[in-house]
Amino acid sequence: AIYANQLNRQFQSDRPLTKLVTDITYLPFGQKLLYLSTIMDLYNGEIIAYTIGDKQDVALVLDTLHQLPPMSQCLMHSDQGSVYTSYSYQEAIKRKSITMSMSRKGTPADNACIESFHASLKSETFYLDGLKNESTSIVIQTVVDYISYYNKNRIQQKLGLSRKVCN
Repeated sequence: AIYANQLNRQFQSDRPLTKLVTDITYLPFGQKLLYLSTIMDLYNGEIIAYTIGDKQDVALVLDTLHQLPPMSQCLMHSDQGSVYTSYSYQEAIKRKSITMSMSRKGTPADNACIESFHASLKSETFYLDGLKNESTSIVIQTVVDYISYYNKNRIQQKLGLSRKVCN
């Protein structure tokens, strides 16, 4: 099933865990292709769940989804990728009482915040440092370290510091 775009590029939230965005990006920087599934809280731009795997499949996004704490009145926005439209994912979303929202087909700007995070991750680590054929463990550690840095140290207005994220 495809859901309407309820987020409608309203990337601000006045409460934690009420508006979330999710996406998958590829990590072609190692000896094998890896995928990163992330969920961002639009309240402060924090990455609140992520999974790195070697397959872009429903298990990848379900693992990420299952990391979320219990919540109520939450909107989860994604693209219309097959993993998000799958029966298994949508059933898991319903079990968590999350309302689904999806970008319009071929419109990545509808999910700009998470797209921007993925671009920052790649440009501020792999591209900047010229990492192209690293071991799987180096690629994974680079992502883990960057997410920790992004959430805790990177200057961002939404996290109480002084850089705007996506607004």
